Amino acid sequence: MDYVENLLDDALARAPLAPADRGLVQELTFGVVRWQATLDWLIAQKTEGRAQKISLQILLRLGLYQMFWLDRIPDHAAVHETVEIAKRLGLGPQSGFINAVLRGYLRERAATEQKLQQLKAENPALGYSHPQWLCERWAGRWRTENLRPLLEWNNTPPKTYARLNTLQTDARQLLAQWRDESVDSFFFQRDWTGENLIFELKSHPPLASLPSFQQGLFYLQDPGTLLAVRELDPRPGDQVLDLCAAPGGKTTFIAQLMKNQGRLVARDHAPDRLKLIQENCTRLGVTCVEAAMSSESASRPPEFNRILVDVPCSNTGVMRRRVDLRWRLRPEEIKRLRSAQLELLRAAAAQLLPGGTLVYSTCSLEPEENGEVVKTFLSENAPFQLQHERQLLPFTDGVDGAYVARLTRTA
Repeated sequence: MDYVENLLDDALARAPLAPADRGLVQELTFGVVRWQATLDWLIAQKTEGRAQKISLQILLRLGLYQMFWLDRIPDHAAVHETVEIAKRLGLGPQSGFINAVLRGYLRERAATEQKLQQLKAENPALGYSHPQWLCERWAGRWRTENLRPLLEWNNTPPKTYARLNTLQTDARQLLAQWRDESVDSFFFQRDWTGENLIFELKSHPPLASLPSFQQGLFYLQDPGTLLAVRELDPRPGDQVLDLCAAPGGKTTFIAQLMKNQGRLVARDHAPDRLKLIQENCTRLGVTCVEAAMSSESASRPPEFNRILVDVPCSNTGVMRRRVDLRWRLRPEEIKRLRSAQLELLRAAAAQLLPGGTLVYSTCSLEPEENGEVVKTFLSENAPFQLQHERQLLPFTDGVDGAYVARLTRTA
């Protein structure tokens, strides 16, 4: 699927821009997509709700975003550049209209800023630029004082976190190398992460260009994703299956905790996704992983004592990282995903040895994909028991949303 992040990466790869300009392009692109509903509301106030050509609508969004969401671009520059872009795109006849709309809001800046704040209180979906159905779903589950921080979280650019690769180095050595590479970081810790393992990166050169990255000394990974592996509790010598493993963040952390000793089978459904796993394993010095297509061994008898089932999901817990997800997701998709998740859990469970541990995880906030899937599975499979489950929430845990359930097979 072509998410806006992927499309922008492809476009920037072909554009010879300075780092500062690349950063601005990313900020404008992601910001306009995130705040699309609110920007369109502003446009509708000046156009009596008349539909505009999509190119014209995008230019108006771009100008208004710079005016009301960015501090570093002067208002007159935002208006001027937007009008000039319109002319270069062949929209000269409409440039006067664009100029009028944007300058109208310049004259009403204070009043408009007040209206935007009121909109957040009176209509969170419009005020925070989220689909109405999703806000209603979340509001029915959490109090208003929790809904708004979640919406704010989704609209905030994600921080960058790095997991130390203990197969290659230790924290002291990595920090010393980062100092030489102009990487500014500090430790990040939660009850499930452990000490001296996760770093929040405050500033840095392009990460892929760093020798420390190329040498596999760290892996970029949100702290919330470590919980599933911690619950799996892999150990040296284990026989482990990681289902739906690409791109390999959890896989390589499992291998790290196994100290590269034992057997770790990483499965996924497409060759290009397996290639990602293999590339990450090679860079990080992971040698105990066998990458395999999901269909290659689906009918094998039980052979693993630990299995991680990190299923495809709606991704509502990581919405700030999937910029256009909110506009793609539909209510019926959650129901469809639930059926697929249950099938994956059943298939994985059939390969777990008696006495083994199975961890089911998602990056979803939706009960239908989380506890309800586990509950249905347990009602069908008496040999399995739920040890415990946990939901990470951005507004309480300060990390991306995730759900993890630890099951054991008694017979």
